[in-house]
Amino acid sequence: MKQIVTIVRPHLAEQVLKSLRLAPIEALSVTEVKGYGRQKSYLDEYQETEYSQAFVPKVEITMWVDDTRCDEILEKIVSVARSGRIGDGKIFVLPVGEFL
Repeated sequence: MKQIVTIVRPHLAEQVLKSLRLAPIEALSVTEVKGYGRQKSYLDEYQETEYSQAFVPKVEITMWVDDTRCDEILEKIVSVARSGRIGDGKIFVLPVGEFL
């Protein structure tokens, strides 16, 4: 069993969830989060308003999947969420010892 933690831009979260709708996922949770990465604190436009990006709004999607389906799920997420620009987000894959 693997735990996949995906952090994406808010406007892409719904598209990622749609791509996973028929995927073989054991469990899934969605959380609004804030953070920053390589972009640090600079001004940018987000939904047509200028603001300081000290903490940028993101959405964290956490899911638990079978080991054999992990690559399939990752491909679906990357195909929707990757734009190639700074701030696309992150994907973490963690082993799960026992799933109760």
